[in-house]
Amino acid sequence: MEQLIQYDTDLFLWLNNLGNPTWDGFWLAVTNKFTFIPLYGVLLYLLYRKMGAKSLLISVVVIAFMIAFTDQISSLFKHGVQRPRPCKEADLMEQMRYIAERCGRYGFFSAHAANSMAIAVFTGLLLRPYYKSLIFALLFWSAFVAYSRIYVGVHYPLDIICGMTFGAMSGFLFYKLKQKADSRFISS
Repeated sequence: MEQLIQYDTDLFLWLNNLGNPTWDGFWLAVTNKFTFIPLYGVLLYLLYRKMGAKSLLISVVVIAFMIAFTDQISSLFKHGVQRPRPCKEADLMEQMRYIAERCGRYGFFSAHAANSMAIAVFTGLLLRPYYKSLIFALLFWSAFVAYSRIYVGVHYPLDIICGMTFGAMSGFLFYKLKQKADSRFISS
């Protein structure tokens, strides 16, 4: 386990130090949870346009539960595992670039990575019959958001990988839940 943690730290330092001040503002915008509100609006519009108002309402409720679920499970893991974020490691501060506006206490696993991946999988699967390539663009977007957490210095790569994996599973689970809700409330 110690060897894995060391590899994770080394990979973090390499990825984090790829950055430079020219790009810091860009990556701070990417990591900001409010930056992608227009994207969410477009996705909701596409859901409405292709599936109708009733299905959109069900989608919004399911998405709210999905985000709450991924946030709460992430929080449970953070407080259960208690792995300090890189920005809380005094030994790393001189070796890394820390540009985030704030640094929480624990980092395993990343809620940003989980939430963005859950949204990507959920909406990508819902819209796949209409927009076949959209899911790939959303998965790329999710990975982009996840990497931003390494860039700004608040998560290790394993935090990101585990968050994205959990998010993908959650997105698929809630996609199935949405299908059941549609068959119950829309078909009747």
